[in-house]
Amino acid sequence: MNAIILAAGLGTRLLSKTHNIPKGMVKLFDKSLLEMQIDIFKKCGIEDISIVTGYLADKIIFPSINYFKNENYSTTSGNESLYYAREKLQDCTIITYSDIIFEKAVIEQVINFKGDIGIAVELNWEKNYVNRDQHPKSEADNVLFDKEDNVLEIKKNIQKPNSKIGEFTGITKLSKRGSDILLKKFNELKKSHNGRFHSASSLKQSIIPDMIQELIDSEINVEPIFISGKWCEIDTPQDLEIARKLFS
Repeated sequence: MNAIILAAGLGTRLLSKTHNIPKGMVKLFDKSLLEMQIDIFKKCGIEDISIVTGYLADKIIFPSINYFKNENYSTTSGNESLYYAREKLQDCTIITYSDIIFEKAVIEQVINFKGDIGIAVELNWEKNYVNRDQHPKSEADNVLFDKEDNVLEIKKNIQKPNSKIGEFTGITKLSKRGSDILLKKFNELKKSHNGRFHSASSLKQSIIPDMIQELIDSEINVEPIFISGKWCEIDTPQDLEIARKLFS
């Protein structure tokens, strides 16, 4: 099993912290966000860890880590970054963003998932947006389910009254077969797709939820990994303060 951390972005909403370092190098207590993720992965027995860099790539230096650089980080987004690390999509893989933190129990639940393509989802998610005005609930990556817990849709701000809706935590797990499926789909899209791609203006500007939605629309089974435990996304200075309280 290996892990890929996507860390190429500019982190514009944390600019007060990221004018001279990438977002993943912002510190929470005495460790950077990336270092916290690396520590958790290693505690869970995952030693093969890759980081996709971009913005201020030379600032991300950790021993025994594989590096891939998205040279076009300023004009592309998460899916393109993942494609730079495609040689690692040959095995069971966990994919995360550099701006999320989580406790060990969350990753253990992801590791225990036995399906081919799984997305980590929190159902009790709305509490995470109380007093979070810099990053409102409308910006959550929501996941819509049917009555059998099949994933129907993943995008921001799903408005479906009386429906089961969770939040995608930014953690994806692929089996070896799941990695093959995703990479095959990506290669097909690279050759043939033009114009908008789900919620993005183009394939190159798309993020992981857009690719997940493409798999769902292609009738490829995407399963939820319902997680419990501490985790949070750090996108704004306010998020950083919330994380300090949550993980204090």
